[in-house]
Amino acid sequence: MSNKKPLRTYKVVGANGVNLHVEEYGNPKGTPLLFIHGALQSRLCWMKQTDSELADDFRIVTMDLRGHGWSDKPKNAYADSSVWAKDIHAVIQSLSLNRPLLIGWSYAGYVICDYIRMYGEMDVRGIHFVGACTRTITANNEDETTKELLELSPLLACNDAATRIASLERFLALCVHKKHSPQDYYFFLGFNAIVPPFINAALFARTIDNKDLLSALNLPILITHGVEDKVVTKIAAQRHAQLIAHAQTSYYPDVGHTPFWEEDKRFNTELRHFVNLL
Repeated sequence: MSNKKPLRTYKVVGANGVNLHVEEYGNPKGTPLLFIHGALQSRLCWMKQTDSELADDFRIVTMDLRGHGWSDKPKNAYADSSVWAKDIHAVIQSLSLNRPLLIGWSYAGYVICDYIRMYGEMDVRGIHFVGACTRTITANNEDETTKELLELSPLLACNDAATRIASLERFLALCVHKKHSPQDYYFFLGFNAIVPPFINAALFARTIDNKDLLSALNLPILITHGVEDKVVTKIAAQRHAQLIAHAQTSYYPDVGHTPFWEEDKRFNTELRHFVNLL
């Protein structure tokens, strides 16, 4: 693992006074890239981007979503889409990010849609959906979210420590096509495990359908998805591409739910190319 330290760290006050942990890397004068992680994750999942050649040219900002990492973990503060929107807006405003590219992995697809629905497209330059989901995870949506994920959901919200750790281990196995190295495995397990069970329950309980918003987007869009994704299937990416006619798509063979980790060199190259076109 890299020991690279951020240029700056911030405590940004989001919706309802929630403190959000935010870190900045790279070139302060470069195009800003705001990386937003998925459920149960943390800003650290973007290490292969913050510690890459992307940092030579771009202003890279990572954040812990509410309930995750080093951000506050209040109860009963996740159901309303406006809190997620306000959190992202607070980061953009507090760091004076000049029309950042929003890069959202997995659950961050919801969060980005929350933000666009409330604040519009004016203050961002594009969206990169990475293994993203944008509508409710239910049994009626098995073509996009797998049976394995639906079965794990209540176990991930369990307060029994042994049950929850076992479910987290199953979840991490679902996230990659090829098995994690022991070092990577325990790295991911650590920041998944510190997210309280009640937060997972709250995240999965949200009722969302962003079809109207996605079909009206005018921003440049890049959709990146692992063909072997066992968490959010490639059918989700295909639906997003159908709804957003102008979107660019990039499918990664032999890659699971974490293309930015499993195929980081390709991911970083394609991200750079996309940013340079904006």
